[in-house]
Amino acid sequence: MTHAPTVLTVPAFKDNYLWLIHDGRNAAVVDPGDAGPILAALAEHGLTLTAILLTHHHADHVGGVPDLLKHANVPVFGPRDDGIATVTQPLDEGDRVKVPGLDLQFHVLDVPGHTLGHIAYVRHGAPEHWVFCGDTLFAGGCGRLFEGTPAQMAQSLGKLAALPEDTKVFCAHEYTLSNLRFAVAMEPDNTALQQRMQDAAAARARGAPTVPSTIGLEKATNPFLRYREPAIVHTLAAAHRIPADADPVQAFAALRDWKNTF
Repeated sequence: MTHAPTVLTVPAFKDNYLWLIHDGRNAAVVDPGDAGPILAALAEHGLTLTAILLTHHHADHVGGVPDLLKHANVPVFGPRDDGIATVTQPLDEGDRVKVPGLDLQFHVLDVPGHTLGHIAYVRHGAPEHWVFCGDTLFAGGCGRLFEGTPAQMAQSLGKLAALPEDTKVFCAHEYTLSNLRFAVAMEPDNTALQQRMQDAAAARARGAPTVPSTIGLEKATNPFLRYREPAIVHTLAAAHRIPADADPVQAFAALRDWKNTF
């Protein structure tokens, strides 16, 4: 029996999350870095794989695709310009994806920064708003700038921050506690952030994931969406990371650089 699509969390590697979207019969997988856990989840839940969706080219997001294609001849959606050989349905900003086998449609956003061709998949509408954002936006943080510039990443995060506040954020890693420790150091008087730190620590203590998050929660607590806040600018200036007259992109760049060594 089918039902409205839901999202199954499939842990992989040390701290990755692979996302299996299914309706009780058919399933699409987002960023399958490892085929094994996905094949096991499909078998456990009696699901048929109908599509693969990719956000960017890093191995922990695409490494399982060849093995999955041996088991199911399905379309592979992914960014047009991120160098993924297995993509059969290349996508750009503004494209719409009707997911085969599911009553589900995504809008595509270009979100470069972590990689130059990185994309995100946005679901607008009932019963929930979703975004699958790969390694662009994390719970409490953002991806490293392996290929793009601080200005590109700041702009990409701005696109995601403009989504409805109740949008569920399906990021690809369990980095939340590390990200929030940095966030607290940047903005120690943020009470919403202090509460989130407690909630996340409690979730991890009982072995539960801290994701999905929501856009509203990220806007209230994530320093990489809050880099214009006076408290964060003050922290950066007091640590001599930026000059007093720094522009917002300089502040963002200094924040990302500090996180790399925090």
